[in-house]
Amino acid sequence: MRIGAVADDITGATDLCLMLTREGLRTVQVMGVPQPGSRLPDADAVVIALKSRSIPAADAVEMSCAAARALQAAGAEQLLFKYCSTFDSTDAGNIGPVAAALMDLTGCPLTIACPSFPAAGRTTYKGHLFVGDLLLSDSPLKDHPLNPMRDSNLVRVLQRQTALPVGLVQIGTIRQGVDALRAEFAARQAAGDRILIVDTLSDDDLRVIGAACENMPLVTGGSGIGLGLAANVIRSGKVRPQPVARRMKAPAGRPVVLAGSCSAATLGQIEAARSAGLPLLALDPGALADGRLTPAEIAAWAIAQPGTRPPVIYSSAPPDILRAVQDRLGQHKAGALLETTLAETARLLRDAGFSRFLIAGGETSGAVVAALGVTMLYIGPEIAPGVPWTRSAAGPDLALALKSGNFGGPDFFLRAWDLLENHDV
Repeated sequence: MRIGAVADDITGATDLCLMLTREGLRTVQVMGVPQPGSRLPDADAVVIALKSRSIPAADAVEMSCAAARALQAAGAEQLLFKYCSTFDSTDAGNIGPVAAALMDLTGCPLTIACPSFPAAGRTTYKGHLFVGDLLLSDSPLKDHPLNPMRDSNLVRVLQRQTALPVGLVQIGTIRQGVDALRAEFAARQAAGDRILIVDTLSDDDLRVIGAACENMPLVTGGSGIGLGLAANVIRSGKVRPQPVARRMKAPAGRPVVLAGSCSAATLGQIEAARSAGLPLLALDPGALADGRLTPAEIAAWAIAQPGTRPPVIYSSAPPDILRAVQDRLGQHKAGALLETTLAETARLLRDAGFSRFLIAGGETSGAVVAALGVTMLYIGPEIAPGVPWTRSAAGPDLALALKSGNFGGPDFFLRAWDLLENHDV
């Protein structure tokens, strides 16, 4: 195994898997910390998907270190801690505490923090994270329901999460090339820095950063940095690049969209589906809490829809409506209720012959995949930057698209299905 990765949510893991696969690595996604004595798959890269982004920091550290030790035991030559390209976290963590613990585990004296993903509009300049043309603090992510991001200065954000000294390497140094960047890393380490935020504006910058990190035991960042790390492996000649899939064979069965994300991108995708005439069902949290609406009734509605066009079941809502729900039920109770409902609905639909699931939202995806009994994924074709189709490699035979709430264009729910073969041949 050349690269072993620990991802703090399931859609982020899939996003990273896509990046590594696009660069030619045989990549497999594993759900959750492997059981003691279990064997990880034989692949160039293995990404372990956790649900650790929004849990208490101590729990995230324990879970992440357990996953990292499993990857080390399987022979991983380099570890990557993958988190959101919007640095989705609170002042208490979990990025800083987990990164520090993994540095201790690997004996890594200096690492980087590179959340940038230029293909999806996430860039870093002078240490400030941008979403498209907006500072993170001015973007819709400032109203994230779990981790509102109201400070775009990543040095400041990360320094609030860790006692390790945090520094910055600006774009001018990166544009000087790999040797200059390596020299800067050495100088910063000698000066006492432990974690360096790195500016990144393009994929070329990611390749330079990745090359400079070739011998770093631990790298941290978003999926974009996987591009540079995978390029190192290919350049070394240690693996033979694999062809990139353009379409994917999928099991026969009906399609469905389950959306739990409240991001602006997902809300736009729901509206595009409405305009295209897809059947839509909005979940009323009050009715769910009172027992007036059940997963069985939701599944029955989906089963009753005519034709092969995917029904869309969603709990997504604009920030003002979401806040009202959270005020009534409590933030965590509201989120857990909706996740549990969509997960149980997915299980019922699977049993009724649905085999193609498009799921929007990281927390939702984690809950749904667990309910479906899927424990391992093969990576298929790219639907949009950061989102591939996948097919289960363990558990029931299903096609799954696990979408971060912020990813994809308005027509994502409409065109994703074109990349699936109608049946096995």
